[in-house]
Amino acid sequence: MGTVSWPGGVEARPIDKSDTAAWAELLAAKEKVDQEGENYDADDLLEELSDPKLNAARDTIGLWSDGQMVGYGTVNTPSDVVDVHRIRTEAVTRPDWRGRGLGSALLTWVIRRAGELHAELRPDVAGEINTSAISTNTGADALLKSFGFEECRYFFHMHRPLDTPVPEVPVPDGLRLVPFDASMNETLRVIHNEVFLDHWGSVPKDPDSWRVWFTGSRAFRGGSSYLLLDGDQIVAYVLGYEYVADTEATGVRELYVGQVGTRRSHRGRGLARIVLARVMAEAAKAGYQRVSLGVDADNPTGALGLYERLGFAVVTKTITYRLPL
Repeated sequence: MGTVSWPGGVEARPIDKSDTAAWAELLAAKEKVDQEGENYDADDLLEELSDPKLNAARDTIGLWSDGQMVGYGTVNTPSDVVDVHRIRTEAVTRPDWRGRGLGSALLTWVIRRAGELHAELRPDVAGEINTSAISTNTGADALLKSFGFEECRYFFHMHRPLDTPVPEVPVPDGLRLVPFDASMNETLRVIHNEVFLDHWGSVPKDPDSWRVWFTGSRAFRGGSSYLLLDGDQIVAYVLGYEYVADTEATGVRELYVGQVGTRRSHRGRGLARIVLARVMAEAAKAGYQRVSLGVDADNPTGALGLYERLGFAVVTKTITYRLPL
């Protein structure tokens, strides 16, 4: 799309590890206005930059004015391709800088960079850009659609307070419910890849991606994660995470359920409910005040109904937009 023209007085350069405090401050300002329920500290953002598949020098851009980060863009490629080469992007402008052309310039940059990556990495398959915004952000919706993006998927963020009892769900004879153990990490990765093959946008996770974003994340809580075993085989699992920045911002200690999975061979038996109920009960004992999770509105396994029956309620809706490459 040619050279990007940045608004006057703005310096554009790749995001560096030394920028994470300013990046976190920008995101805190964004959260106050957009109310997406997401909070980050500098260490969270250092972890994002540690993704071995992110070339920060080429795939990130930070916009600066008088030493303050006023906007940023990132482009993330998937670790694999199942059907479509979906490239995830973010383009964020500090709220008090909106309306000055930064959003359009950032979108121009991420679209151009995503197109370059698609041409370099997977020109043999269809490609598209994906980006997301909370449904109440009408400004983002209008800007994205002006660039040709269209709505393609909807995700609900759900909360379940732990001040009411968690139902006891018995474990069937022949099955065992055990806490996560690092010795089963690689087996779990392989099973997770199998479980999520029929989930929209999911691609198999290689060991590096699994380490950075899943069981190697600083937010991962192995003691609040459980596996259901049939013999020595993992047949269902729930992985829990705790984000320190969220607790500091909200005053609520929350366990985020990042992954819930059941193997195809064992679906239809209520096994995810068993594991999730245990995770919730143990979270309450550990002092968590709330459990939260995100779910695809069109999840093929009927997960939304499962969560509602366990007392979860929708608090926000996020829209994923697509732009074909």
